[in-house]
Parts: sequence; C-alpha cells; structure tokens
Amino acid sequence: MDSSSFYSIVIIIAVLVLWRRTRAMYRPIKGNGTRILLPILFLLLPCILVILNPKAHVAGWEWVCAGIFGCLLSIPLIWTTNYELRSDQHIYAVRSKSFIITFLIILIFRFLLRDYLKWLGPETEASLFMTVALGYIVPWRIISFIKFRQLYKSRIQTNRNIDLR
Repeated sequence: MDSSSFYSIVIIIAVLVLWRRTRAMYRPIKGNGTRILLPILFLLLPCILVILNPKAHVAGWEWVCAGIFGCLLSIPLIWTTNYELRSDQHIYAVRSKSFIITFLIILIFRFLLRDYLKWLGPETEASLFMTVALGYIVPWRIISFIKFRQLYKSRIQTNRNIDLR
C-alpha cells in the first residue's frame, strides 16, 4: 500500500470517528453503556493478527514503550470525554471542542511518528502502531464506560428516590 492511499484511508477513518463523535453529542446514549466498549472488541481481533505477525521483529522493551506511549496518549482523551444527565433524564456525551482538537493532535502526531519510523519495516511498524492504538483506545473506552456507568447509576438512584415520594 503506497503512502497516499494509507493517508487517505486514515483521514477517512478519522473523519468518520469525528463525525460519529460530534453526532453523539446531540443524541442520548442508549442502553446501559456497553456500546461504549464495542470498539475495543472490533479493534482487538484484527490487531491481534497484526501484533503477533511473525515477520515483525520487535524487542520486548519496544512493546512496553509502545504500550506506555499509547496509555499516555489516552490521558487527554479521557480528560475531554465526559457525560451529562440532561433535563429529559437521558445521558448525553458532553459537547467538547477540546476532544476534537485532542483527537486531531494525536492523529497528526501519529503521522509524524510514522514518517520518522519508516526504517523499521512495514510489519514491525504496523505491530508497534497497533500496540500504540490499543494502548490509548482500551483505557480511554474503559474509563469512559466507568464514567458513564457512574452517571447511569446516579440517574437510576434519582429515579428511585422520585418514585418513592
């Protein structure tokens, strides 16, 4: 895959993620929040095949560095992802321009890092970048789920208190 098609695919995916995220700010989150965790499942299965590629020659410390780097990238995403209970008693994602800016900065940073690490070889580079992606998507989604569930439980408790009156 040449670099222009790779960048095109990544930009299309990023636009879709941002479009979905901004649209979600205007619609209530349905159910008990398990849909927040679904991207982990959808990402985990293909990533395992790329990460465990026998052609990828990566030292153990490089895996650890990629995982830690991914976890560091998840911190701004975690800070900018919040939920609110609105007057209609539904839970919505909080409107956040800082999330969009953070997401774009991470995307640009990954492009720059990819150009810098071209000497690794395509299999090794793909394995490390998938590790970085898992490193920031998994903690971000899990903590987002925890934030949602806390608000969800408080909403249920509030509804019970109103029903008891």
